Amino acid sequence: MKVLQFPLARITVGFILGLLLANYFPPSLLVLLIVFFLSISIFCLLYLFYKSKTSIYFGISTYFLSFIIGISTQIIHTDSFQKSNYTHNKALFKQPHLISLTIREKLRNSSFSDRYIAIINKIDTTTQTGKIILHIQKDSLQPILQIGNQLLIKGRLTKNKPPNNPNQFDYSKYLENKQIYAQLYAGVDEMKIGSELEKNIWYYSSQLRTRIIQNLEKNNFNKAELNVAVALIMGQQQDISPEIIRDYQYAGAVHILSVSGLHIGLILIFVTFILKPIPNTKKGSFLKLAIILASLFAFGIIAGLAPSVVRSVTMFSFVAIGNHLRRSVNIYHTLLVSVLLILLFEPSFLFDVGFQLSYIALFFIIWLQPLLSSIWQPKHKVSKYIWDILTVSFAAQIGTLPLSIYYFHQFPGLFFVTNLIIIPLLSIIMILGVLVMLLAALNVIPVFLSQLLEWSIYYLNKIINAIASLEQFIIQDIPLHFHLLLSGYLLLFALIIWFKKPNFTKLATVLISIVILQISYLKIHWTIVNEQELVVFNSKKNTLIAERKGENILVYANDSILKTAEQNSLLKSYRIGNFSTLQSKKQLQNFIYFNGKKIFVLDSSGIYPENIKPDIIVLTQSSKINLDRLFQIMKPKLVIADATNFKTIQKQWKASCEKQKIPFHATGEKGFYKLN
Repeated sequence: MKVLQFPLARITVGFILGLLLANYFPPSLLVLLIVFFLSISIFCLLYLFYKSKTSIYFGISTYFLSFIIGISTQIIHTDSFQKSNYTHNKALFKQPHLISLTIREKLRNSSFSDRYIAIINKIDTTTQTGKIILHIQKDSLQPILQIGNQLLIKGRLTKNKPPNNPNQFDYSKYLENKQIYAQLYAGVDEMKIGSELEKNIWYYSSQLRTRIIQNLEKNNFNKAELNVAVALIMGQQQDISPEIIRDYQYAGAVHILSVSGLHIGLILIFVTFILKPIPNTKKGSFLKLAIILASLFAFGIIAGLAPSVVRSVTMFSFVAIGNHLRRSVNIYHTLLVSVLLILLFEPSFLFDVGFQLSYIALFFIIWLQPLLSSIWQPKHKVSKYIWDILTVSFAAQIGTLPLSIYYFHQFPGLFFVTNLIIIPLLSIIMILGVLVMLLAALNVIPVFLSQLLEWSIYYLNKIINAIASLEQFIIQDIPLHFHLLLSGYLLLFALIIWFKKPNFTKLATVLISIVILQISYLKIHWTIVNEQELVVFNSKKNTLIAERKGENILVYANDSILKTAEQNSLLKSYRIGNFSTLQSKKQLQNFIYFNGKKIFVLDSSGIYPENIKPDIIVLTQSSKINLDRLFQIMKPKLVIADATNFKTIQKQWKASCEKQKIPFHATGEKGFYKLN
């Protein structure tokens, strides 16, 4: 693989490995400082000693230094390592405090609250820093908050909780990767809005977006199409309906709702075309470059500086600079430099799913598309255009397929058809959209342009909806273990390298990769087949218990869950995560026997037999019982209270268990309970 022969590629790989190590196994600061200065000293000595920089020792020291710099970068940019970060004050999470904060970003609203990312300024009288998620309870009298609003709230910070059920999406880890470690819930009457706004780049970006949206609304731009336009042009998805997002996911086109390389590339082509009348003199060429870079960065700021936007703007800026210098730009170097620069300033982007998918897609387009394109050389322009779209789409889909399945567990079978239709339409929408947005910012919107954009998006949504409605082409609930993800990519790379230049060594690598993939699968399969467990889920409305023996799951629940068990989100995550199938369903019983353990499920009736002594009691539906008397009769070794019980009753039960020295597990507090 030629790209790995570039020194910059190895430096970037070393740097990324350093980021990963520091994220999952953070070293002590003292050890890091010692190793850092030692590695710099060795690097400088080898640099002075060896005249040739091709020395193997100099190369090793360079890559090791990049690895150490990666560790240092991750430590420096991790907010929780900063002394002023609120996570170091453990007392904050125990009682309410007076919290001063600034609104930074608007998030998608939930059913009951408006959600924001906020920056903490002070807690009581102490200066503290850090990001949180702010939930403001919805209220008809609630004032509209702006980016930059400074608030004073009396409330208690709540730490992010790990998943309450097995194999669920780890939202706490997702927030942690974004340097958000806590959440704050407040009502309208519990907050005071400051008279001054913090006016920074986020404020002006938000104000410009708001001005554009308001001016388009005044021109009677349909709300549904406007929300999609704002996502396509400005990268803001907060107001798109869940139904439209689902359609784009099922059609394999959800990537166009996030501003990415496709959008930035179209803007670069459009701006370059507009600037053609400027002569290619020294001053004219420099002026073109300045306008192009300013346009790209202005667009990035308006789009909210999301990871995919930053990546695309940075990379295409290097392409523009290369064109200005009249040099042949090595696209791999451009890609590597953009990765290195972005991660130096924002290492948390490495753990952003959009960032990962975006770079992998782009890499495979650059690397694999020429190979696919060479299979057939169309003579006509139309057929060549269609073939180019298909090969680009296929290269991107092949590259992102393992990662997409790993994260989302589904594959849109009609992605070819979708991309063949939407890419030409998206080109028109992007050019038209940017023009309309610019005019909207100036409050000068020609009606015919506005309507043309609205109709284009309307028909785009209709096409996407028609493709998404063919659900038989959507492959869902695909399980993929992390080891299979890695071995799958190993095989994919080996196959492409072999196809490019077949020889015996490369064929042997392909065969070894297949063996590694098979071993990974067999290991996972053997582990799952030999597992037995019983899970009491944290289900609020109805009690849900599952017994898994190998790949088969038996569900105990009431009729309301059993009727829709296949679609139940808790069971779906559990099935996919354990490569299992829902084998059978049973009405919830009072007694369950598992691996020699006797489990008694007590429901709202409060009736229990007095001649049986279970090992475990599961309390459900806020049973009205005298728990102390129950303990005297049954003498359980463990008590579990699921989330169907009232919290006040659970507190009483917990006190009774502590009095009798019986372990108590409340799923609402500790999450699901697993018995192996």
